[in-house]
Amino acid sequence: MDLYFAPFACSMATRIAFYEAGAEARYIEVDTKTGRTLAGDDFLAINPLGQVPVLRTDEGWLLTENAAILQHVAERLPAAGLMPEDGLGRDRLREWLSFVSTELHKAVFTPLLSSWAPDGAKAFARELAGPRFDRLSRHLDGRPFLLDRFGVADAYLAVVLIWTRAAGLDPAAWPAVRAWHKAILERPSVARAVREERVLYEAEQARHAAA
Repeated sequence: MDLYFAPFACSMATRIAFYEAGAEARYIEVDTKTGRTLAGDDFLAINPLGQVPVLRTDEGWLLTENAAILQHVAERLPAAGLMPEDGLGRDRLREWLSFVSTELHKAVFTPLLSSWAPDGAKAFARELAGPRFDRLSRHLDGRPFLLDRFGVADAYLAVVLIWTRAAGLDPAAWPAVRAWHKAILERPSVARAVREERVLYEAEQARHAAA
């Protein structure tokens, strides 16, 4: 499988899933600012929205949308246990993937991290953050994972929470969330992904500064 990714973007969650499963994949870095891969290919021809991740499956299908890609990977690699086997467990996984995707990533972090979002949108996003982090904090209090074991929703949440400092959110207001994130960042698959993508992110920033 080929994963089109950008450093420290939500695509890192799929990298974590591959590492967790011990699976091989080809990682194709995209500069979302230019809309091209580092090899110079037109990424907009692959995803006209210019957004990562995009997954090219072994059959050659192109999948977009992080939650869909993460579920696909979990289903393709069942031995890793990244998705519950029972129906209710899978429903709960979809619930948390949707929460991380819509309530945190899109509703809160996208406006706060955007360079062109108006001040009103950013203020509204900060208002939304409180109740959503409150709910997350109540759920994570005393829990090592969102469900019974580490899964793709945990991988997605781990990445999203990395953005709190850049977004101007103080996780100290939600100790249970901060403690969960600190612990999950020490998980080998997560630590490896963060370490590797930090190097790529710093290189990307240097390229942009020199352009």
